[in-house]
Amino acid sequence: MLSQIQEVLIKNQAGIRSQPGTALKNARTGETIYTPPFGMGVIEDKLKNLEEYINIDDDMVDPLIKMAIAHYQFESIHPYYDGNGRTGRILNVLYLIQQGLLDLPILYLSSYLIKHKADYYSGLSALRDNKKWEEWILYMLDAVEDTSKDTIKTIRGIRHLLDETAEKVKTELPKIYSKELVEVLFYQPYCKIAHLVENKIVTRFAASKYLKLLEEIGVLRGEKMGREKLFINIRLYEFLIK
Repeated sequence: MLSQIQEVLIKNQAGIRSQPGTALKNARTGETIYTPPFGMGVIEDKLKNLEEYINIDDDMVDPLIKMAIAHYQFESIHPYYDGNGRTGRILNVLYLIQQGLLDLPILYLSSYLIKHKADYYSGLSALRDNKKWEEWILYMLDAVEDTSKDTIKTIRGIRHLLDETAEKVKTELPKIYSKELVEVLFYQPYCKIAHLVENKIVTRFAASKYLKLLEEIGVLRGEKMGREKLFINIRLYEFLIK
């Protein structure tokens, strides 16, 4: 599954590294800071060990701590030529879903890891070189806590915008208002005719009319994209890019 994720991310089928020569270097100095294992057989064995660790039932270790350990293990194996970081961050979220700590993959841990990139890489190095497990685990727990708080804040903000938009449409366009219509506008930052049709809100002809009316009252902003016209949810878009 990890290889399938990496293949989608990188858009090639290079797969597991089969050639030596991969080294992780300091971006500023060019100094080699870590040389991951090489040889397809060696890497496959280490991935098998990782897979077994992830899936073994272990009531003695909290899932968040196991996530931190598994992430370190995957990044140290560094099994692919490219895309290891992104694949490893996806693994974190999938593991939390597997453990029942998330219902949906909405915890964007990448934002924290990228924001604190220097601490991330120094933590990995300190663990590899000096077995600094406690510092690494605390870093990853901080990442989960900080990202969870941001995610809850974002969800509440979107919910508030949805409620305000529903009230506005109900007041100014009562003839077209429906709860389902407003919810479709919040599936993503933009909407198009096909979205209304696919969700069985209205027919294609009526969908065009509805979107134009929503544009007229300032809920949406139409933008031409090639041959298609997209309708941007103005307040949702502005909220997400803040």
